Amino acid sequence: MNSNDQHKTPIVLIHGLWMTPTSWTTWAEYFRARGHEVIVPGWPGIDDRSVADIRRNPAALKGVGLAQIADHYERIIRALPEKPIIMGHSFGGLLTQMLADRDLGVAYVGVTPGQPAGITTLPISTVRSGFPVLRNPFNKNGASPISKSHFHYTFGNDLSRAESDKLWEEFAVNSVNRVFFEGVAAAFNEKSGASHVDYARGDRAPLLVITGEIDHVVPPVIGRAIVKKYSQTGSPATVAYREFAGRTHRIVSQTGWEEVADYALTWATTHAEVPTSN
Repeated sequence: MNSNDQHKTPIVLIHGLWMTPTSWTTWAEYFRARGHEVIVPGWPGIDDRSVADIRRNPAALKGVGLAQIADHYERIIRALPEKPIIMGHSFGGLLTQMLADRDLGVAYVGVTPGQPAGITTLPISTVRSGFPVLRNPFNKNGASPISKSHFHYTFGNDLSRAESDKLWEEFAVNSVNRVFFEGVAAAFNEKSGASHVDYARGDRAPLLVITGEIDHVVPPVIGRAIVKKYSQTGSPATVAYREFAGRTHRIVSQTGWEEVADYALTWATTHAEVPTSN
């Protein structure tokens, strides 16, 4: 059989906060060129809307929480004919871990992922990245815009301000504020936090955590804390870690993204469990 005719596992990509599915265009096209079906759904309220439309009317993002987003992706994944590889970026990486806890994939990749409940590692840069939202608890259910200056700090810290502003115009949308507050609260509430996962689960499909050396939002110390939390339970489930030098939180589209995408795909396809029907 020609290698091009061999079965390729579908891939589901989950975007992060302040982003839409277009943030995954690079990786999605890369994976499709290698024969994979790639599904890139938006969060509830984002769906397949344009960046401009969401900025004009962000009302649908208000009050949306982690459980609602995870349920949304679970419905989409269960409708597929087989379990996919699931990859998520930032808060999408946290959602990937929540979906892994629901046994929905054959392999998982968290790309600069948020930490699940019970991991209290919160570097100053991470706190700063969430401060524009977290400073106003009365807007917990709101949908705050991200300023160009804050986008430069969180996503474009390897770029000039002018270069970062161009990317803001192309990609940035309002925050789903509730997930920020739920994420911080869950850090100190492992048992019943909104982002609870069973770290000791033994039948979880393999999980890879990827971080970037100069990421302000999810610096490597968070990625290492996530892997340690899973590993110290003694679970036989595979958990791996890889850090990429010179990478920011914009790791999925930053110059040289192909290296990271190729590593993630190779790892996932190599470690994936035998696909099964949903």
